Amino acid sequence: MFLRQIQVGFLAVLAYIVGDKKSGEALVIDPAGDTDEIIREAGANGLTLKYIVNTHGHVDHISGNAEMKKKTGARIVVHEDDADMLVATPSMILTMFRAKASPPADITVKDGEVITVGEVSLKVIHTPGHTPGGMSLYTPGYVFTGDTLFVESVGRTDLPGASWNTMYHSIMTRLLSLPDDTVVLPGHNYGRRPSSTIGEEKKYNPFLRGNGS
Repeated sequence: MFLRQIQVGFLAVLAYIVGDKKSGEALVIDPAGDTDEIIREAGANGLTLKYIVNTHGHVDHISGNAEMKKKTGARIVVHEDDADMLVATPSMILTMFRAKASPPADITVKDGEVITVGEVSLKVIHTPGHTPGGMSLYTPGYVFTGDTLFVESVGRTDLPGASWNTMYHSIMTRLLSLPDDTVVLPGHNYGRRPSSTIGEEKKYNPFLRGNGS
């Protein structure tokens, strides 16, 4: 599996290129900006972007969708519960983030479905709480956690549609149940380093102690 983490946009968003060099197929997760850099990186490694996968529908993660789709023809994928949010960003917010509105999703997915490029498969894990349709993506050894789980932190739950109890439940039951050596690849570079492991988050993440109340 080809994997590249690239910090993009204005809020330390971490985008990811995931691909299969044998087939030349790839996808990009959360292309919030710097789309030309992402496209160049994929091309330099013999990869063609087939999908744009959004872990959730917030503007800071989808602001590169329109340009990426226009330049590559890649199909936009989002969880079915965030499909409406994807195209409902208020114009004031778009202006604030200097973002273009996202096109609608070409494909909506739900928990347990699989997104495939070549011989690489990412399993959808529905992890609501930051948004109703927040999702993480798992392939053995790696989990892309969007804004649900960060390095020694967690996503915000003070925005419309968010819930701390729901997100805590998602993390504890859907993410921390993964093998301890699974690499955590978050949606923002907000921690001491840009990745972690499930085992390290169990041990060091201060938000995951106690009963979640």
